[in-house]
Amino acid sequence: MANLKFLIVDDSPTMRRIVINTLKRLGYRDIEDADNGSSALDKLKTIPGINFVITDWNMPVMDGLQLVTTIRSTPEYSKLPILMVTTRSVKEDIIDAMKAGVNNYVVKPFTPDTMKAKIETILSKGV
Repeated sequence: MANLKFLIVDDSPTMRRIVINTLKRLGYRDIEDADNGSSALDKLKTIPGINFVITDWNMPVMDGLQLVTTIRSTPEYSKLPILMVTTRSVKEDIIDAMKAGVNNYVVKPFTPDTMKAKIETILSKGV
């Protein structure tokens, strides 16, 4: 298993806890979290070693799409794997997220198996 340090970004404390607990069940232990895109960017700049972002879309201050766009336009983070986990399941939304630069997309609610498969798919592409 790759040595991953995750940053979980969601304005819902409950959802952050669900994602963190899912990752822990999958064997991952190095996990940070943030409550919106702006605080996530602060953590990316101040906490060394974050190498995988899992973000929600709908958040105050800075939403997930703005976060993804900002990460992709910042040279030192441009290759960072990003998984979007959101309730937005409309095909156009998924296309918008992929165009913004997410590596994969999970619609809530999700199972641990779905999360595992999406992470493994991203990692297998050598991002």
